[in-house]
Amino acid sequence: MAAFDTGSTAFMLLATSLVMLMTPGLAFFYGGLAGRRNILGIMIQSFVSMGITTILWYAFGYSLCFSGNIMGGVIGDLNKAFMHGVDLNTAYSGNPKIPEFVFFAYQMMFAIITPALITGAFVNRVTFKSYLVFLILWQVLVYYPFVHMVWGGGLLFVHGVRDFAGGIVVHATAGFAALASVIYVGKRRDTESPPNSIPLIAIGTGLLWFGWYGFNAGSELDVDAITGQAFINTDVAASFAAITWLAIEWALVKKPKFVGLLTGAVAGLATITPAAGYVTLTSAVTIGIAAGGVCYLAVHLKNKMGWDDALDVWGVHGIGGCLGTILLGVFATKTINAAGADGLLYGGGKFFLKQTLAVVGTCAYAFVFTYAMLAIINMFTKVKVGEQEEMTGLDAAIHGEQAYDAGVV
Repeated sequence: MAAFDTGSTAFMLLATSLVMLMTPGLAFFYGGLAGRRNILGIMIQSFVSMGITTILWYAFGYSLCFSGNIMGGVIGDLNKAFMHGVDLNTAYSGNPKIPEFVFFAYQMMFAIITPALITGAFVNRVTFKSYLVFLILWQVLVYYPFVHMVWGGGLLFVHGVRDFAGGIVVHATAGFAALASVIYVGKRRDTESPPNSIPLIAIGTGLLWFGWYGFNAGSELDVDAITGQAFINTDVAASFAAITWLAIEWALVKKPKFVGLLTGAVAGLATITPAAGYVTLTSAVTIGIAAGGVCYLAVHLKNKMGWDDALDVWGVHGIGGCLGTILLGVFATKTINAAGADGLLYGGGKFFLKQTLAVVGTCAYAFVFTYAMLAIINMFTKVKVGEQEEMTGLDAAIHGEQAYDAGVV
């Protein structure tokens, strides 16, 4: 029996549990933001990812991300398909203090939530059958390659690109996939669909914020000072972003909006993600303020452009992930993490350029592949729901259920 470090292993199991909790948290967040006829339709899209993604991850997803290196480092191989060669004594090569099974589970939680993030953009417009096909193909063609290229020792990693917990891998890919989805499926026929439950949004935000400590601090894959740095950077950036968003909106619309405060917090969490374990606390403050302002402006740009991204996935996650990745290129310092790099402020001009080019390329790839994928799926099964289904609401039309009994709300 291999002797693993009990503290590190226990911490990573806790972090895995926290990241798992983020997917139900996202379901609550989106469920509250959706109109009352589409609460269950959006929530099931998050929960079903927990099942399908787990199956894919066990069968071949983990192997494609973290085994071997083929196609010039774009993707892994199938040597660890169905966890071949991995048993309870197998140590994770990146940190031999923890079992590989634990790393497998931790990364699986990231794979579960990433495609679920996209769903907020096309709420009330996509058939459940086509979403299931999309869920599978998007992971294989978009998510897995970027996991491998950044975290699996692939192409981007060997060229010096860094992403602590998912600015490129999670938020940029999902955000620009969301934008492609919105452009493909078009606008809702009924855009008068206010949030059905702001308290539900608040519960979802609380679960996301709580889970994000596992998302970011857990990405150190150990228990050390960098773990603590990532933890506090996460909280501080979210807090500053929330207050920045609140202040901007209050100044412009003359009312302090609770939904704005909550959305700003999520924008801060998304933006600090790639930088959490690579920057100082002071830099995290700056990143949080930038997140609140830039993501707020991105949402208004979306509205001006007429993109019907219903729950602002592009403006919050896509732009947040891009902004955080670029600001990592500015604020990163090896005094915080020797495994990172020095950013523009510390003489790392090349690193800043690499981060910028990597995130631009990521966004372009995710956008193009997502749009093409939806077009191909539509050849075999209808992607966009019919007019009657949309006006009835997907809860009743597709799922035959309703979130609340008549008369409750």
